[in-house]
Amino acid sequence: MLSRRLEHKGFSVTVAENGNQAIELMRQRPFDLVLLDVLMPGLSGLEVLRELRQSHPATELPVIMATGLTDSGDVVEALQLGANDYVSKPLDFPVVLARIQAQLSLKGAVEETLRLERSLEQRNLELIGTNARLAEANRRMERDLRAAARIQEAFLPRGEPRLPRARFAWHYRPCEELAGDGLNAFALDERHAALYVFDVSGHGVASALLSVTLSRVLSPPSDPTSVLGPGETARNGKPTRPAEVAARLNRMFPFDETTEQYFTILYGVLDAESGAFHYISAGHPGIVHVPAEGPARIVDTRGFPIGLVDLPYEEHVLPMAPGDRIFLYSDGIPEAMDAGGRVFGSDQMLAALETARHEPIDGALGRLLDQLARWTGSVGLRDDISLVGVAFGD
Repeated sequence: MLSRRLEHKGFSVTVAENGNQAIELMRQRPFDLVLLDVLMPGLSGLEVLRELRQSHPATELPVIMATGLTDSGDVVEALQLGANDYVSKPLDFPVVLARIQAQLSLKGAVEETLRLERSLEQRNLELIGTNARLAEANRRMERDLRAAARIQEAFLPRGEPRLPRARFAWHYRPCEELAGDGLNAFALDERHAALYVFDVSGHGVASALLSVTLSRVLSPPSDPTSVLGPGETARNGKPTRPAEVAARLNRMFPFDETTEQYFTILYGVLDAESGAFHYISAGHPGIVHVPAEGPARIVDTRGFPIGLVDLPYEEHVLPMAPGDRIFLYSDGIPEAMDAGGRVFGSDQMLAALETARHEPIDGALGRLLDQLARWTGSVGLRDDISLVGVAFGD
């Protein structure tokens, strides 16, 4: 009767006539729940329960015992053996149905929890593997970045150009591992020196790659890849004019719409005997001129950044008297910000260099950088710093 009523409620029911048959059925196929009478022919319900619990935990196979109203000892023993619940005979069908549904719901909840735990464990294993691969990729990337940074450093000045009446100093500080800035100062011959500071748009690997390329093509004329070698305007062994160097760069590095990269540059040639500094400015900040006497000033003669306009670049000359100084720099200096978002500005830069007028040229750079560090404080640099100084007549 109970089997038929459960089937009417939508359950699939299998009936065993005794304990041995019940155990055999359990071996042949899986079941969701067992309703087990204590008193049965052959093996008792408690013996069947003991056998079932050896291979089927209570969370996987709920067992509800059916006992007499006065069989409290059997109930206690059944619960001790691992029964999930019990009902008393004579059976009240609504109670039996409620107990069955409760145990099946609990079993389903346990199964879902176990499924989620297994899924989580699998995801954790996958995450561990992914993290290990990411850590290895980061280690490779850090090694590559360090190697790339060493390549960039190889293009920095290898020493002060030895020219009469001129002293040089420089400072280079990337805001990240790799920089888009570049600078150099080197002798072209016994009388002339080339000076430049450039700034590639953007940051990171793409900017650094272009920066390395520019440093290579702006290497001393003895390098076969250099754009500073003799050209049509080089006469009587004189260095190639800055205007022609800018024209060559403009042809070599047209604006690429794919990368959207360009660069600014201030390139010049110093005549260490006369003090004349011939230069071009392609979208770059102007030269700081600190005369031996009088206020410091910015000589701003900007043109278009390289590659943006197919026009000739105008060459300028800045005469230097004994005791004068000039400084080439990137915009990371005047545009450096403090914690409140205020920029360092050109006025503070000029004041620092003017105050250090009588210090050695490297000391003047140090004074400016110290003041800049105090200004930015814990904020730190947000852009690369490039700075080249020349003292004439010292």
